Amino acid sequence: MSEYIEHDKDKNSVGIVKKEFFTFAEPPDEMVLESGARLGPITLAYETCGTLNAEKSNVILILHALSGDSHVAGCYSEDDEKPGWWDNMVGPGKGIDTNKYFVICSNILGSCMGSTGPCTINPKTVLPYGLDFPVVTIGDMVDAQKALVEHLGIKKLLAVVGGSIGGMQLLEWSVRYPEMVTAGIPLATTTRHSALAIAFNEVARQAIMADPKWKGGNYYFGPKPDLGLAVARMIGHITYLSDESMRHKFGRRLQDKSDFSFNFDADFQVESYLRYQGKKFVERFDANSFLYITKAADYYDIRRAHGNGSSVKAFSKTGAKFLVVSFTSDWLYPTYQSRAMVKAMKKNGLDVSFCEIEAEWGHDAFLLSNARLTTLIRGFLERVYNQTAK
Repeated sequence: MSEYIEHDKDKNSVGIVKKEFFTFAEPPDEMVLESGARLGPITLAYETCGTLNAEKSNVILILHALSGDSHVAGCYSEDDEKPGWWDNMVGPGKGIDTNKYFVICSNILGSCMGSTGPCTINPKTVLPYGLDFPVVTIGDMVDAQKALVEHLGIKKLLAVVGGSIGGMQLLEWSVRYPEMVTAGIPLATTTRHSALAIAFNEVARQAIMADPKWKGGNYYFGPKPDLGLAVARMIGHITYLSDESMRHKFGRRLQDKSDFSFNFDADFQVESYLRYQGKKFVERFDANSFLYITKAADYYDIRRAHGNGSSVKAFSKTGAKFLVVSFTSDWLYPTYQSRAMVKAMKKNGLDVSFCEIEAEWGHDAFLLSNARLTTLIRGFLERVYNQTAK
């Protein structure tokens, strides 16, 4: 379930972008969740770049992964040195060309990056929701995104693009609202979590809940469960990499020393790296949001929700064109899962392209600059746009 990756500032970026907010589902018209719970009001943080054409036919919705946010490309100010998480792919002349397409990216429901989630103030108690926040699903996230898209006056999406958990949302979009999705690009994703993926998520959640400072999710007015969240991040980060990438990046090299410390300091570079990742993560993410989002990912199963146990039946509900991409070193969502997805799509006669890209960086490879991936996405979007325009 891929991660936020920092990129160097790009001179060909989309430039200055602004985070905006959309609030809906005001009581008594709350959104009914898949669990049966009602939630409202709901706020989604979102950002756009590019120009919407007169026909509103050039819209691309980009869906982020676990700890991502609405800040997909560009910067917030001239001196901002931290561009969006997919700045290498989204921008003028890039794979998703903002000279041609209008891009929308919203922060998912349940997150902590501006959208309504467990750290949001519950209007009924005037306190953070904590665990009073209802469990949300991938489908709930998509329903909220649909409300935003309709608020923007858009009836049809040229393409939906997403990797990891974003890819799950994309698949859900295609079968839940097929009349709105022309094409989809699922990257490094799956139609449902394997036991291995669920197991890693559960260990990460237990690390958070075992932290005494978690306090049953009611930690917002005191010390936060930073240790538990840091360990959860460390566990997750291991799954985003690969044996090859870790061997290349770290090997068994020691960190700033010539011999073992013979204590429990971070002797190895990989230990120091994971501790750094954990420490950095707690500075920007909410522990409860981590619990909710990983649970939503574990619950997702397109065949159970839409196909009565069959992914072929599930994909019979969409007529979208697809470009499915996997990566050779992704052991979290390995290629066999993408191949099964493609097979189910093709059994429905859908227009499907598939590519397994050779990459050593593991699950996170889709977030990194890759010439082949850029070429694939650019070509696929151009084909869909040209066919749609005709």
